[in-house]
Amino acid sequence: MLQRNLALHTDLYLPRWMYIYWKEGRHNERAVFDVYYRSNPFEGGYVVFAGLENIIEYIQTLHFTEEDITYLQTMIGFPDEFKDELRNFKFNGSLSSVKEGEIVFPNEPLVRIEARIFEAKLLQTAILNIANHESLIATKYARIRQSAPGAKFLEAGSRRAQGIDAAYFGTRASYLAGFDVTSLASAGRDFGIPCGGTMEHADIQFHDDELTAFRTFASHYPDQATLLVDTYDTLKSGLPNAITVAKELAADGHKLRGIRIDSGDLSYLSKRARKMLDEAGLLDVEIVLSGDLDEYVIQDLRIQGAQANTFLVGTRGITAYEQPALGMVYKLVAREIDGELAPVIKVSSSKAKTTTPHIKEAYRIVDPETNKFKGDYITLLDEDPSQLDFVDLIDVRDPSFRNRIENFKVERLLAPIFKDGELVYTVPTIEESRQFHEQQIGRLWEEYKRLRLPEIYAVTFSDRLWKLKLDMIRKTRLASGVK
Repeated sequence: MLQRNLALHTDLYLPRWMYIYWKEGRHNERAVFDVYYRSNPFEGGYVVFAGLENIIEYIQTLHFTEEDITYLQTMIGFPDEFKDELRNFKFNGSLSSVKEGEIVFPNEPLVRIEARIFEAKLLQTAILNIANHESLIATKYARIRQSAPGAKFLEAGSRRAQGIDAAYFGTRASYLAGFDVTSLASAGRDFGIPCGGTMEHADIQFHDDELTAFRTFASHYPDQATLLVDTYDTLKSGLPNAITVAKELAADGHKLRGIRIDSGDLSYLSKRARKMLDEAGLLDVEIVLSGDLDEYVIQDLRIQGAQANTFLVGTRGITAYEQPALGMVYKLVAREIDGELAPVIKVSSSKAKTTTPHIKEAYRIVDPETNKFKGDYITLLDEDPSQLDFVDLIDVRDPSFRNRIENFKVERLLAPIFKDGELVYTVPTIEESRQFHEQQIGRLWEEYKRLRLPEIYAVTFSDRLWKLKLDMIRKTRLASGVK
């Protein structure tokens, strides 16, 4: 829900090259770009792809206003004749993408754009901005969600996010990845995400005493109150006062929802709190833990036997705390030569930055008995692994070897989104994407989901694709005088 035109959400060199191609008479030549990333964030085993809904909206609303055109003319210095090209700009190309919520891996195409170079150039900055951010945040929240299966998770990081858009779309990413509730009202309204919250320390400090603050909250929301018990002393003040209010509510036919602990030794305090609540007959009162939580802290709390069934996550989720960027790239893989799309390659002394040429498809190889992922298989466009008797997947421990898979089924990862400029994809609701993500992450073996030192997932290039890449590397090096 971008709610604005983003034609100038682009690096200036991109419209400058649009002008150059127009001036050279090459602006109608076709090009193919792949979006992919090179390594998993957080030293993890996967990424959750997100942002497709925003990419679709961006393309559908993309146009240049007169104000945009005037600014670009000032910056780039093009003649008035070029203005009509910008006024008439519309994406008339084709775009394929993996679905939102899908589990993806390094060096496989996630989005494929085929269009006139004039159109494809402009899309680069916005598509990368959207997919990089939302996929990174969704991946972080998925990891946090996986740290405590069966628990309830609340997202409450908007005040710590890097800007309003980061908070808004980061909240959407959290829900996509399995969080249950957000505190951000705008995201609740616009995306239909369950929205809620507890109280802050200021609400207690603003009263003459803690018990009065608790009673005030509970009097207005007798069946929704979760009381924050660590403002003064969790065990000597907060818990006893919360228990008093809980008993008063029960006497009037209501029920205290829960208590929240935001500081101190959360493991120790939650166990003591659970004991005190149970001894008071309040077995159903939930314990919520918060305070710079992430997947590592929550996992440790579970190991230590912390008595909590709800976790409130803020800063370390919405900011993807330890990893500021995902690193998706937008690379040319084919261009029009003599009316046909021909492969192109970028060869680098850094192996990771050498691109994989030509138009590709990405397939998932699935075990038909368990329905679990075996590996991903990247092919040239005219290859179909479903017609093969076997597939050789790369051995991640020794890439010189392959593991032969004879009993398998195949799933295509890239779905058509735009065809000749028209949307041909039914955009799912956030609930449908959330359910799809839950289904897909459930099909990933636990070994790939380890928070530390996960197993490496096999992404294999077909023999034809691999040969094409090696041949083009050799040819390019020879042409450059490199042996």
